[in-house]
Formats: sequence, structure tokens, C-alpha cells
Amino acid sequence: MSMRRRRYTDELSAANDGERVCIAGWVHEKRDLGGVFFLILRDFGGLAQVTLHRGDVDKELFARAKRVPRESVVAIEGRVKGEEKAPSGYEIIPERIEVLNESSQILPLDTTDKVGAELDTRLDARFMDLRRERVKHIFIIRSRVLRAIRDFFNERGFMEVNTPKIVSAATEGGTALFPISYFEREAFLNQSPQLYKQMLMASGFDRVYEIGPIFRAEEHDTTKHLNEATSVDIEVAFATEEDVMSILEELVAHVYTQIADYPGLSRLGTGLEEGFDVPKVPFPRITYDEAIELVSESGEQIEWGEDLSASAEHVLGETMGEHYFIIEWPSAIKPFYAQPSPHRSDICTAFDLMHPRLELASGSQRVHSYELLRANIESKGLSADDFEFYLDAFRYGMPPHAGWGLGVERLLMSMLRVDNIREVVLFPRDRRRLVP
Repeated sequence: MSMRRRRYTDELSAANDGERVCIAGWVHEKRDLGGVFFLILRDFGGLAQVTLHRGDVDKELFARAKRVPRESVVAIEGRVKGEEKAPSGYEIIPERIEVLNESSQILPLDTTDKVGAELDTRLDARFMDLRRERVKHIFIIRSRVLRAIRDFFNERGFMEVNTPKIVSAATEGGTALFPISYFEREAFLNQSPQLYKQMLMASGFDRVYEIGPIFRAEEHDTTKHLNEATSVDIEVAFATEEDVMSILEELVAHVYTQIADYPGLSRLGTGLEEGFDVPKVPFPRITYDEAIELVSESGEQIEWGEDLSASAEHVLGETMGEHYFIIEWPSAIKPFYAQPSPHRSDICTAFDLMHPRLELASGSQRVHSYELLRANIESKGLSADDFEFYLDAFRYGMPPHAGWGLGVERLLMSMLRVDNIREVVLFPRDRRRLVP
């Protein structure tokens, strides 16, 4: 049977009535009504009903269709017939059925969603979990989000770059690093492209972005943490934190706009049957001082200079009710590369982009003075000598610059109202999961 003429199920309709076609995919369901047998075939495009009437088709063909186990891979040649009651408004009257690969009878999970499965069970058999309609649409949306992000930056004159993921020094301190053996030396999986994208600001590449993996050896075991994630990072020369905050909020609104009319949103089962509203820009901005005051009004006390707890973020999310920025953070709890505020010595230009459910991104205007950067590194208990490769870029004309990093999975999780961040990663890596 020639696969060259294969058609996807969503390429066909009742308008193709009478055409001879070839379709191929997996046996999704089978229904035996005695005199008539229905085989539902599933491919990437959707579902197609294959109908066999006992007296109208070859006996061997009828028997083969009944024998083939669910989730087997088959190719079917036949004629299209319009049928309103069929899943896609048509059915296939088969002339040939070829079993390309027969599935085991006992399946690790149910692809029809009639029988539920725990997330760990689904992730153990992720190849089959991806055959489910709901899960398929999550990753189609993920692909569209990444394409929308690239389009956004390319249209605005940004240059896409790729920085190393094996590095010699920590970006933000050594407590969340994965050490690896790099020939005769110790190295680490990169926490962020931060140091390298800043170095590029000294090259004359004024506007860069990267979409790539980051690695955090944090021991969190929550529904919103991963140890391998995908980050969108930008760096812009001759820019302030306000400049890149504007880019960030415009990007988020752009992504929502590109996905808002995707019909698969209604298949996710997360309350998006009517779609979602695109966030309005500019997003509200509150200072760190204002944030801890709002939290204290709820009865939870945070000492000035402490990071915000998960419960504090929850209080703020309920209060704000939309995307918002927290700005003017204490310098002591932000990375060494955050530029100090010109107005107060104890705060810096760092910002976090928050969704009511969780933090999505963080950034700042960066230190561009060699002397101040070196002093900041040492003030964090790090050795400036370990960062000479990075510091050298600041000796020979580093312009003022700013940037941020945005978590792709967190953006998807919040946008699609998914409960667990592992749902939006093909093969997630967390504290307990290293395979598949």
C-alpha cells in the first residue's frame, strides 16, 4: 500500500464523497454491533470512522478489522462517504486494511480518556500519553507559543543567539548548580545565559534573544518547579529596566493574542471553552515596599529584605487579579549584576513579572561598571577571579544595558490554567524523575 497518497483525517470531509483515499494511524476504538463494525482511526489531524458492513465487505477484511488490537498502527484504503453521525462528518468504506505494527493487548493507559490515570503513570508512558487529544493540544499550543515569541523578536530587530550550557562558574551562586565532569576539570550545567548575553552587549550586538534550556539544582518538589526548564532571555544595550519591562509585557500580550483563537483551547478541560482575554498593557507596577505592606494587611508578616514566600505571592495575586510587576527590590536579595537604584542605596532596578498564580519572569537594568560589578560579586561571597572571563568584557567599553528571563513552562502553565507544570513539558526533569 503506497503511503505517498496518504491523507490526514482533517484533510477530508463529506465534500470528498466518493473519492478513493488512503489514511494511516492508530486504532483508537472499535465498536462491534453485530452486522456492522466500526473502527475509529486516529492520526495527528483527528479521528475518522471506518465502517464495515458484514455482508458488503470481504470476510477476511471484516475479520482482520475485528482482530487488530487497539493502538495498533494501520493503513486503510477505501472510499469516502458523507455521514453526519460520524466523528468528522464522513466515514471510510474500506477496500484494504494493512496492519503495519500490532500493539500489545494490555495498554499502560487509556488514550480515549474514558479511564483516568495519575500524572506519574502518564509520564512513565509519555509516548502514549501524547496520543490523547487533550495532551496533543497542549504541545501544539506550546509549539505555536515558541513560534510567536520568535516572530515577535525577529520583527523587532532582535538577533537570536545560542550560549553555552556547560560553564565554569555559577550565574547566581553555587547552591543551585548541577556539577559535571568536564575532562580533567569541574564544570556546571548553566543556570541561565545571563553572563554570556551581557558579554554580547560589549560586542555591538545591541538586541539579542535566546530560547534555550536552563538547569537549576533546587530541591523543590512542587507543582511549579522544574530542574530543567526552557527560558526566553533578552538583553538590550542602551536600555533601562523600564525599556525591557515594556518589551516583556508586549511579548506576553502578543503570545496571548496569537493563541486566543486556537480551537484546541476548548479541548484542554481547564475552563477555556470560551477562550481567554488578552492581558491589557501596560501591566500595573508595585514596589517591593508596597508589596510587603499589602501582604501585611492580610496578617502575614515579612521582614524588609526577605524574599516573598509562596503564601505572600498568593495574597498579592488575589489582590492584584492580573499580571503585574514588582519593582525596586532590596539589592541584598537580587543577583550581583542588578544595577543599584539612583534614588536609594539599599534597593536596585530589579523587577519580577507576576501572574496571580506565580512568578513568570525576572530582570533588571545591569551593572555596566567594571569596578562596581567586581565589588558586587565579592559582596555575595563569590570569587571575582572565577568571573574574569566575564569581567573582561566590562573593561573595554560596556554600554548601559538591561534584560530579563521568562520561563516558557510557567507562561504556558498560567495561560492554559494547568495545575502542574510537568503537564507542559514533553519529558520533565524534576527531583525524582530522570527517565524517560
